Amino acid sequence: MFAHISAHAEAENEAELWTVLQKAAVAARALSYEGVFVCQTTQKTRAVQIRHLFNGQSEFSRNVVLDGSPREMLSQGGELVIYNARNKDIVIEKRRGQNMFPAVLPVNLDVVKDSYTLQAGNQERIADRQAQTLLLLAKDSLRYSYKFWVDKEFGLLLKSAMFNQQNEILESIAFNQLSLFNTVDLDWFKPNIDRKKNYVMEDESVVSAETRFPVSWDAKILPAGYQKTDQMMRAVAGKPYPVAHVVFSDGMASVSLFVEVLSKRVALKNSQVKVTLIKNGNTSFYANEKNGYLVTAVGEVPEATVVQFANAVVVNNADAAAVRLP
Repeated sequence: MFAHISAHAEAENEAELWTVLQKAAVAARALSYEGVFVCQTTQKTRAVQIRHLFNGQSEFSRNVVLDGSPREMLSQGGELVIYNARNKDIVIEKRRGQNMFPAVLPVNLDVVKDSYTLQAGNQERIADRQAQTLLLLAKDSLRYSYKFWVDKEFGLLLKSAMFNQQNEILESIAFNQLSLFNTVDLDWFKPNIDRKKNYVMEDESVVSAETRFPVSWDAKILPAGYQKTDQMMRAVAGKPYPVAHVVFSDGMASVSLFVEVLSKRVALKNSQVKVTLIKNGNTSFYANEKNGYLVTAVGEVPEATVVQFANAVVVNNADAAAVRLP
């Protein structure tokens, strides 16, 4: 009886914690705030100035990287434009919207619950604000775990950290300055760049989400908890066929899978298509050749995860032979 009561209490407690995390996901999108956060990885540290506004209907955000080459990111809803100084030019890139700090949590946390458990931590102070800490722990070794610091008053995410099974921190992002505002003025929503430089547009090279890949292939037996969230065909300079790009996610972590045609010369000389597994901080990269196709998986996940994704790809042999390039 007492065990049943204890289990029920634990379930209620975890439900309350998920509610706190849900509020953090919404607050990052529904509040208007400005500040500076610092992103630290095993390779580098950079500071970013952010200003985010929600006017009741749409989100507007401007991020300015304060270290290294000048770089700004302006987003409105799901549209993202990057202004990047490159030599004498200002390169303007248009991309699909991406989850950026502090909006790193999905609004729908149901899929996250399948792969992670949630525990309460201590109360700490971040950017001169009181925060509740939450531990989002991976249920297996196919993803990393996270620690979140959530503002006690407004529910905004103040800090996040990603760590592996050895409890080594792979990445941390934290506000060191933060303030909220309630104006709807958008005079600040524009890039502060050198008007004397040339402008170069580099749109995201998406052909179409409907364009059929020139070969039948499928991804079988995917790593547990990951679901397909996006797919597209990308035009790549020098390649006769678009490259298939499929995105999988467990709600927190995401993996991009690329499949492209190889020429007969490269496919026959297997020594030129090396099996490659690279680990760079919290990002893993794996590439392999399958029936004349190069399969690449990359994501902020453990190495075993990208290997499983690439190995899950099955290419139809008959179709592969029909479209093999010279």
